[in-house]
Amino acid sequence: MSHNAIQNLVHLYADAVVHRDAQQWEATWARDARWTLTKDFEVAGRDAIVALWSRAMGGFEAVVQNVLNGSAELDDATGTGSGRWYVHEHYRRSGGDVGILLAHYDDTYVIEDGRWCFASRTLVAHYQGAPDLSGTFLNAVS
Repeated sequence: MSHNAIQNLVHLYADAVVHRDAQQWEATWARDARWTLTKDFEVAGRDAIVALWSRAMGGFEAVVQNVLNGSAELDDATGTGSGRWYVHEHYRRSGGDVGILLAHYDDTYVIEDGRWCFASRTLVAHYQGAPDLSGTFLNAVS
């Protein structure tokens, strides 16, 4: 049952990105959540996270985020858990540039107000660039 709740949480997050639904996206986060976008850039607190996301989404004409696969380990007794979900994102920036993001999220979860939420999400990019994959893969083996 709980694993289905996490699958639904991840779906609601991606669906909100596609539809630019800030209210739905906000509802996926715990109040004191952390969102890490690079190893040097982390945002703390749901309000700050949503404010950043809203500004960032203003730079895109369209985004489609697909969740490819993932897993989660949950402890219903403590209401906590962790997981990893792979994403493939196609985007068109407001200036017309197009690109893709291939990445995964390392997540932690918490039950808040009776529902599972993201306590943290850390984005780990593997590739971001031209759709023809001509850019640099960040996880490439030398």
